Amino acid sequence: MVVPDKPLPGRPWVWRAEFFGAFAGADVALVRAGWHLVHLVTPDLLGSPKAITKWEAFHTVLVKDHGLHPKPGLIGLSRGGLYCLSWAAAHPDKTLAVYLDNAVCDFKSWPGGALKKLGASKGSEAEWKKLLAAYDFESDAEAIEYKSNPVDNLAPIAKAKIPLLLVYGDKDTVVPHTENSERVYDRYKALGGPVERVVKPGQDHHPHGLKDVVPVVKFFATALGSRTDTNSTGFETLGAWRKLCIHKGLRPALGGMNRPVPV
Repeated sequence: MVVPDKPLPGRPWVWRAEFFGAFAGADVALVRAGWHLVHLVTPDLLGSPKAITKWEAFHTVLVKDHGLHPKPGLIGLSRGGLYCLSWAAAHPDKTLAVYLDNAVCDFKSWPGGALKKLGASKGSEAEWKKLLAAYDFESDAEAIEYKSNPVDNLAPIAKAKIPLLLVYGDKDTVVPHTENSERVYDRYKALGGPVERVVKPGQDHHPHGLKDVVPVVKFFATALGSRTDTNSTGFETLGAWRKLCIHKGLRPALGGMNRPVPV
C-alpha cells in the first residue's frame, strides 16, 4: 500500500491488478492527488474465481480494518484487465471505476490466440496452461465454453453504470485491440455502460500508459465526484518518488495469502 501525504476525504484508493510499479505515471499522479494505491500479489491466477476470492479477503481487510473507501478504482494493465473485469462483474457494488490499458479482456485472445486457433495473437502455451490450472478447466474446450470470460460478462458492470476508460494502441500484436479493448468498448457501449477511450495510433503493446496522465486522474476523480490536483507528473517510478509504505497490520489478517511487497 502506498499512502498519500494528504488523503482525500473518504480515503479513496486505486487497486493495481498486475505489474505494480511498471509504467507508474498515473499511479504516482493519483497518490499525489490524495489516493491510496494498493496491490495484492496473485500471480498466475489470471482473474479466475480463485483470484477474486483472494481479492475479496483483501478488500475486507482494507475497508473494515483500515477505513478505505468501499469502492476502489481499478487499474488493469495487460493481463491485469482479466482481474479488473472479473472483480467488477462479481462485485459491481464494490467498484468505483475501471481503467484498462492495452488490457487482456478475452483469455481466448491471449493466452489462447493463434496457438489455440482462437485469435490473432501469437498466444502462449505456458500461460495457457496456467489459465487452465487457475480456473480448474479440465480441457481447452471447457475454457472456450466458459460463460464468465470477462469479455462475455460485461452486463453486470454496465447495469451498475460503472465507468470504463480504455487506453490502447491500434497496432498491438500481443493483445490485439480488436479482440480485447475495442470489443469491450463496442459491447459496453451497446449495453448502455459509460465508456470512453484513448486510442494510440501506431502503438504496439508497449509502452503502456499515457505521456500526460491527467486524463486518468480526472477519470477517477469524476467517478468519485471529487476535485483533485491534476498537475502533470511524467513517468516517474514509485521507488524514486517516495517511500513505499506497507501496513504491517495487514499481514496477520491476510494469513497465508500473498502480501503487498515493495517495488
